Amino acid sequence: MGDPQQSIPCVHVAGTNGKGSTSLLIASILSCAGFRVGRFTSPHLHSYFERITINGQEIDGKDFNNYLDLTENAVERLLARGEEHPTEFEVLTAVAFHYFADQKVDIAVMETGLGGRFDSTNVIKPLLSVITSIDYDHTAVLGSTLEEIADNKAGIIKRQVPVIIGQLPEPALQVVQAWAADLEAPLYSSSLSRVTAGDLQTLTGQTVNIIAPGHSLDEVWFALPGAYQRENLACALTAVSILEEQGWQVFDEHIVEALLNARISGRLEMVCSHPMVLVDAAHNPQAARSMSMSLNDLLPNRKRVLVCGMVNDKDAWNTLPHLGKNTRSCIVTRPWGERGSDWFRVYETWQELFPEIPVQATENIVEAVEQGLQTLQDGEYLLITGSFYVLDQARRYFTDD
Repeated sequence: MGDPQQSIPCVHVAGTNGKGSTSLLIASILSCAGFRVGRFTSPHLHSYFERITINGQEIDGKDFNNYLDLTENAVERLLARGEEHPTEFEVLTAVAFHYFADQKVDIAVMETGLGGRFDSTNVIKPLLSVITSIDYDHTAVLGSTLEEIADNKAGIIKRQVPVIIGQLPEPALQVVQAWAADLEAPLYSSSLSRVTAGDLQTLTGQTVNIIAPGHSLDEVWFALPGAYQRENLACALTAVSILEEQGWQVFDEHIVEALLNARISGRLEMVCSHPMVLVDAAHNPQAARSMSMSLNDLLPNRKRVLVCGMVNDKDAWNTLPHLGKNTRSCIVTRPWGERGSDWFRVYETWQELFPEIPVQATENIVEAVEQGLQTLQDGEYLLITGSFYVLDQARRYFTDD
């Protein structure tokens, strides 16, 4: 395909959790600063078009099909040489690179799909690399220890290319530090940017105070709720500060505009207010813990009904314990697709973990949502979580986008 990725300055983002929000914030700030910014992300919630955007605008369906055809032509040449057919994610990555190159973006923010070292996005030498977090997820592929997972994600580190890291557990931190030192890659902590809670904390956003290299802002409205989003913002601001050192000019007003309009579907998102319905794709232990802590802060002691479904390879035993507090009743459902075939194990795990909290199993997602709504009592809210494959259908029930 002519190596289109080599013509695009890139920021490369990996991490167990937080990479979607962090890459969104980096891209949004740069876009508000006047740059033409591509962003490649995964997974999508409703449509493949969500994965490939320029300045927040999804790729057009006609363009998407055209670039799929161009990529498939290259695949045919591979197959004729006896090569394997690329995976779906590899094809999508190629489409994104080709599209961004043709559209002459100034910069692209590229998220890994899985891990880092062997991810198809890892063909670039970026302006900087970002590792937002490291925790247990995809252990069958990435390894069963934090050190093994960190070693895989550290694979995005390139020689002498700056690396920004979020708050990593010590075993993972040591691995990343060793890789950075070996590759002479300058290592920066997200703690270079301090983002603290402001006076207003709500489910539709929050005010934050920012002290970052070159920027100091008080009581700025940040449209993404939750304490964990403040951590993601610190990571993004630190990344932006390194880009500023490289000549990408960003002013305070660009940060303010980006935070005001930040929006990411399926992350502590309120899709209905009467009754209150929240959706969040907390599909691993760290994500569930972060979501639950934020809900405990924002809705202390408020009871909820839970609709939850997890795909086969996710760790239900260590994820569900974070979801029990303030849950009065749980409905387990089946995520859409083949990866949801072992959905009933979540029901059995819940029974074992929380024998005192009523649970039922409803395979159809829409029926599970409707049962949840019917189960709500005064003052309670509905929380739908566990998998993007559940959120896809559940969110459509409440929204048009």
